[in-house]
Amino acid sequence: MEAEQLLTISSYSVEFIKDPFGILAGKRYEFLIDIELDEEDELYSSKGIYLRVVYRVEGEAGEIIKHDIIEKESEKHLDFELEDEELQELAAFCAAHYGEAEE
Repeated sequence: MEAEQLLTISSYSVEFIKDPFGILAGKRYEFLIDIELDEEDELYSSKGIYLRVVYRVEGEAGEIIKHDIIEKESEKHLDFELEDEELQELAAFCAAHYGEAEE
């Protein structure tokens, strides 16, 4: 039985974040992820919502170190947190796609 998808991703981009001074451990990637939400969802906005995610990879391990939920048009940060299951799904998505960024 396949797990139900919690986040519906309509489009995304990923960029390698350069660390010219080598201060940070691992490599960091910034994802901008457009998500589709049902009108009943507490995060729903008629203007649309996207996630800004900073994902760190060190060796074989990767993790989300920061994520923001942002309303399109206004660029307003929404004061909500993703649920643990949503964060796990998002981390799996980032792990599958960070390699698409140009370093």
